[in-house]
Amino acid sequence: MRFLNLFAPVLKGQIIALMYLNMTKILIISIFGLLSFQTSAQLAKFTMSGTIYESGSMETIPNAVIVCTDLNTGASSNAFGFYSITLPAASYKMLCSYVGYDEQAFSVDLTGSIIHDFYLTRSSQLETVVVSAEKKEKISEESRMSTIDIPIDQIKNIPALLGEKDVLKVVQLMPGVQKGSEGSTGFYVRGGGPDQNLIILDDAPVYNVNHLFGFFSLFNGDALKSVELTKGGFPARYGGRLSSVLEMRMKDGNKEELTGEVGVGLISTRFTLEGPVKKGKSSFLISGRRTYIDILLQPLIRAAAEGEGTGGYYFYDFNAKYHHVIDDKNKLYVSSYFGKDRFYVRELAGDGDVSKGAFKWGNATGTLRWNRIHNDKTFSNTSLIFTNYQFGIDFSDEVEDEDYFVKLRYRSGIRDYILKYDLDFIPNPKHYIRLGASSTLHRFKPSAIVIKSSEDYNEENSAEKIYSAESGIYIEDDWSITNKFKVNAGVRLSHYHVLDTGYFRPEPRISMRYMIGKDLSAKASYASMNQYLLLLSNTGAGLPTDLWVPVTKNLRPQHSKQVAGGLAKDLPKLNLMISLEGYYKWMENTVAYRDGASFLQLGEAGSAEPLNWEANVTAGKSWSYGAELFIQRKFGRLTGWIGYTLSYTKMQFDELNFGKEFFARYDRRHDASLVLIYKINDNITLSGTWVYGTGQAISLPLASFNTYGHTPGFGSSSEAQFGDFVNAEDFGEKNGFRMKPYHRMDIGIQFRKQKKTCERTFELGLYNAYSRLNPYYYFIDTYYDENTDEIRTDLKQISLFPIIPSVSWTYKW
Repeated sequence: MRFLNLFAPVLKGQIIALMYLNMTKILIISIFGLLSFQTSAQLAKFTMSGTIYESGSMETIPNAVIVCTDLNTGASSNAFGFYSITLPAASYKMLCSYVGYDEQAFSVDLTGSIIHDFYLTRSSQLETVVVSAEKKEKISEESRMSTIDIPIDQIKNIPALLGEKDVLKVVQLMPGVQKGSEGSTGFYVRGGGPDQNLIILDDAPVYNVNHLFGFFSLFNGDALKSVELTKGGFPARYGGRLSSVLEMRMKDGNKEELTGEVGVGLISTRFTLEGPVKKGKSSFLISGRRTYIDILLQPLIRAAAEGEGTGGYYFYDFNAKYHHVIDDKNKLYVSSYFGKDRFYVRELAGDGDVSKGAFKWGNATGTLRWNRIHNDKTFSNTSLIFTNYQFGIDFSDEVEDEDYFVKLRYRSGIRDYILKYDLDFIPNPKHYIRLGASSTLHRFKPSAIVIKSSEDYNEENSAEKIYSAESGIYIEDDWSITNKFKVNAGVRLSHYHVLDTGYFRPEPRISMRYMIGKDLSAKASYASMNQYLLLLSNTGAGLPTDLWVPVTKNLRPQHSKQVAGGLAKDLPKLNLMISLEGYYKWMENTVAYRDGASFLQLGEAGSAEPLNWEANVTAGKSWSYGAELFIQRKFGRLTGWIGYTLSYTKMQFDELNFGKEFFARYDRRHDASLVLIYKINDNITLSGTWVYGTGQAISLPLASFNTYGHTPGFGSSSEAQFGDFVNAEDFGEKNGFRMKPYHRMDIGIQFRKQKKTCERTFELGLYNAYSRLNPYYYFIDTYYDENTDEIRTDLKQISLFPIIPSVSWTYKW
């Protein structure tokens, strides 16, 4: 019975999810019936459909453009390379293109529906062909806005800290994205916190994306095929977060030949191997990375401890994927990620005493996907997904002679089981309909502490696991109403159930584009979002000590509304895409720690009481508004982008800052980035980045005074007890102090040598090339000045990274 009682709320949520699925079925049948009737009324129209592949590897290509040059109409491939275009019966010239690949022309006599696959070859030309540029993807023609596609080749060419190519560090260079602290991978989008970013790897959400306490991310660029960031104008298919969606897809694996890549840097070595299991039919991909910081630091640690101690730190990643083509209409994908960080110390005393401690955290994901082409207009993707994040602390202190020991173990984490179904239906070039449903079973383990000692002191907080169910259905249509006016409209219905509490929220979405003139459009969007998961963090740095918890009856779901508008312009002759956007976002039920609360107070070592996170946090509201400029060049000899953001982010909590509004820590008035990649020739590439940002808003003491510590008495106020003499500080307004502005330049150069069967790349880089001492944090230093015979206080700055050189070597075959 206890088992049934535990899962009763979850089963209720799953029943609601099944109701959603039935509603989806009815919706699909209704839409198909309506559109089939419309299609049958339009006689003598046929469909050309198929899949777009990379020649040589048979990797599918997402977001490729297929254009009918005779009618100036076209379509694009979905995330799995499938496309469909319906035209009146006639003979046409078709053109297929994608950034970084040679275009492919094709003449078709469309007297009946046909299947035609495209095989694009990577371009070897440095100069741009102006005529072909007219048929490339155009930002001005898309109905969506606030979406950025980041080419993988550019990510690999951008200089990075210690030579470690990092997707999230590149994301930080985009307009509308604020960086966290120096060197960290945390990012804040349009005023949202780090927990408000939905980060997806092959359909699996990833909850902690940091290695080395936030200095590197866990995504290995060698294993990735595509990276897309959505900051606003969210399509209805995305849900569960308020601020952004970062969607990454792994390579499928080469189906034609065995290829590989090995890279060696200053702190890690990585490898990637892919090839056919059965040529042309199935393929595999494995990719791994392991740092050797622990090996490099061991001699230094031993020397510092005079031979009486050891310690170290390491992390590793491992990606794997299997892709099998069942037949022309069905494909199967199995992908996974495993990663772990471990920081450990061990200290030996001369009398045999031993102290040991370790931090460890890691992620595991798994995705099973089935793609099916139902007919020449309908494509579906069914996914079964698993994701797991765990964090742990282990500590022990043993005294041999006294037979004394103390042992502590702490665990927390979140685990998801997800079932997801998505369907694409393309009845004609004017409509691209997407609909689907998903259901997620969350398992939270906020904290579990075990303390044992030799003094008969044993405490155990086996915090009860919390289960919840999150479900949703959606429908959206990318509709070309006229040649000038295009709309992406949809709605998402989300439901969440935890313990004895349930929430149901409709989320309308709309994005629209109007062509003002050739290659110039005006855009606008509105999106309503809800978030049912909370991240308790008092650092904002994405440390593993941050805790994921569910909403409850007292902590209501976070909710946002965002409106945006702007202009988009293409300059085909210069290969430039330009966008200028303004936005305003309201957020309700934003969560923050109460004053004085922190992770260290959640689950005290002296208490085995269950974790009560609700008593340590408070809810309020926040809002953000600003403007963003983005100029991007994706192909040609010179590529890169310029980004600039002007933004304001404020917060208001009744229980913080005396109820008055204040600037968020990650509020930055100005944020600019310049990224340039220049190919001198086929063998040498120069790259550089420059970033600038207004300093973060922080709280610093304005004054200090001496007083007595006060402990309430057990009766009237006259019985209050006074403790030790203490120094108290007045911090004034919350986040009322600004750090110095942040700016930095990174440069790099790559030397490639192409041989008959392999390619070798040697890269040199400089992080923070002019050695700017950017502030990492400030502290107040109080000292006695012998010259003036006074107690003085100074504000001191700690900087983390001066100029840092890097070198790496890559071998690819």
